[in-house]
Amino acid sequence: MAEAMTAPTKGTAQILMMIVSFMLALPLAAILLIYPSLMLDANGHYNHSVLMLVMLGISGGFIYGVGFVPQFWLWKWLFNPIVAWQLS
Repeated sequence: MAEAMTAPTKGTAQILMMIVSFMLALPLAAILLIYPSLMLDANGHYNHSVLMLVMLGISGGFIYGVGFVPQFWLWKWLFNPIVAWQLS
């Protein structure tokens, strides 16, 4: 017979980390979308390598913040909140 799958319960520390991740990613994404000229360097050009890391940090914050848990080990490591917080 089919068994019902339940989601594991999350502790208060993990819920707090999810909220912090989401709340850090939200204003960074809004600033990047609304006022992208903040990411320009002194010459008026985008530094694409830094911008890529910032966007990876924003993505990690959203992914962990909404509660999504990747299955593949690389994505689990890459979108870990500790990695995402350092990139954003």
